[in-house]
Amino acid sequence: MTATYTFDVFASLDGYGSYGPPGDWGGYWGKQGPELLQRRHELYSGDQRMVFGATTLREFVAMRAGSSEDSEVRDTWVEVMRRLPATVVSSTLTHPIDWPDVTIAHGDAVDVVTRLKAESDVPLRSHGSLSLNWALLAAGLVDRVQVTIFPVITGRTGTTPVFGGAGDFDLELLDSRVLDGRTQELTYRPTVH
Repeated sequence: MTATYTFDVFASLDGYGSYGPPGDWGGYWGKQGPELLQRRHELYSGDQRMVFGATTLREFVAMRAGSSEDSEVRDTWVEVMRRLPATVVSSTLTHPIDWPDVTIAHGDAVDVVTRLKAESDVPLRSHGSLSLNWALLAAGLVDRVQVTIFPVITGRTGTTPVFGGAGDFDLELLDSRVLDGRTQELTYRPTVH
């Protein structure tokens, strides 16, 4: 039995995942609400292992280090995520990393995640880590794509297309929900087209 792998990502309606400069949106594009935050907390409260690429983990560590106690970077679901065991796939990172329970896995991401799926007795989840997850999608290792779509269009300021480096995939809708009356969470099973 192999562990399931979920690629979890935030996006604007037009498919961008970056809400930092040059825009002035702020985290969640300023659209977070209590249902969204509760749902995120639920998603991260169960037993699971996080999988990150080096760039995403560096960004998370830097954002948290530069934040105040009341920052959204320290929302309860993020703190729960931070306490989960994590594997970061990297050829450049070394310890120490300001992340409580992280293992650095050197080597090819497809090989690392293939091994994790075979050995893990808990589900695997990745938040962000776009290029890592594009490679895993292409290799057929992603079981679920969970996209939280925020009600904004960032055509002028969007900088990172969430699926810009991915291949072509057919998606089977497994679950959908509307949070706070405006944000959509869509969960799909991807298959290579």
